[in-house]
Amino acid sequence: MTSHYEERMEADLTEIRGKVRKASALIEDQVRKAVHALLTDDRDLANEVILGDRRVNRKIREIDHLCHAFIVRHAPSAGHLRFVSAVLRLDVALERIGDYAGTIGREVVQLSGPPPGTVARDIELISHQARRTLRQALTAFHEADVELAQATHGAADQTDSTLQKVFAELLDVGEKRELPLRDIFGLLRIINLLKRVAEQAENICEQTVFAITGDTGDAKVYRILFLDRRNDCGSLIAEAYARKAFPQSGIYTSSGWDPAPDVDPKLVQFLDASGIDMKGLKPSLLRPIQEEPRHFHVIVAMDPEARAHIGTIPFRTVCLEWDVGDCGDFSEARLDQLLKTIAIHVQDLMTILRGSDAR
Repeated sequence: MTSHYEERMEADLTEIRGKVRKASALIEDQVRKAVHALLTDDRDLANEVILGDRRVNRKIREIDHLCHAFIVRHAPSAGHLRFVSAVLRLDVALERIGDYAGTIGREVVQLSGPPPGTVARDIELISHQARRTLRQALTAFHEADVELAQATHGAADQTDSTLQKVFAELLDVGEKRELPLRDIFGLLRIINLLKRVAEQAENICEQTVFAITGDTGDAKVYRILFLDRRNDCGSLIAEAYARKAFPQSGIYTSSGWDPAPDVDPKLVQFLDASGIDMKGLKPSLLRPIQEEPRHFHVIVAMDPEARAHIGTIPFRTVCLEWDVGDCGDFSEARLDQLLKTIAIHVQDLMTILRGSDAR
């Protein structure tokens, strides 16, 4: 038999869950309407979305109030406290998505007309991917489905190739002067906002896992590519050193666009004496960056010519250039100098990415 206190707590939780469901549905509808207004050049609908953002904000504030009142009233612990904490963080994501929809609406009313055919189709595809990710993330939260949340996390990557395509299309449209410059900038902003919808959905997935399991998730692991021509010295040293120094912080690979047939024994001997294992490492051919199943967070160009061989850099990839000098000399003195230079670069990079506790 449940106590009056337990009944009151469950009633309060049910009210919070109900409010979150209604706010989630409203925000999903806001995103849908904003995109529809864009594709159909419906200014009235765009203005409806803009004004609807006030309604979203009111609902988020109401949920926040209920969550804080719940904490004061019940002093919850364990699962109940995690749930309320997750809802407060969910509210941040939902409010931002609502803002994105409102901003898209504001951009629509400033455009001279609907986007051209191919651009419109790609925006529709990006919108579909982002809204599907958001829908799955919210479903996972409402139904406390950890497996769905984990499966949905990372789905934002799916839009990367479409983003590159639509950016290229907009550049082409701009060069041909088929659209006013104001429209091109507006469409670029809209595309980025739709991408952000999918990324906020991933944040919702993280809160779902936390609310149910208490797992805050491991620190982010970064995918890093070191690149030079031969992939038989500098880039290999960087990969080997990063694996040894920061094994929990990244997934490291290296390659070259004209790889050497093998590794010089002097390099193997030097790194072995330095306590750095080269087991399994050998020169490999650079694959087209766009064909990678998951994007690199960072590409490190360690050769002045490397940038030309990368091609179009994916939307969520940062390309750095490290001047480490000539790698053709395999003398012990040169290798020692090269290792020290690369080690400093790698340490600085991982500290930026993961903080002072990078490991």
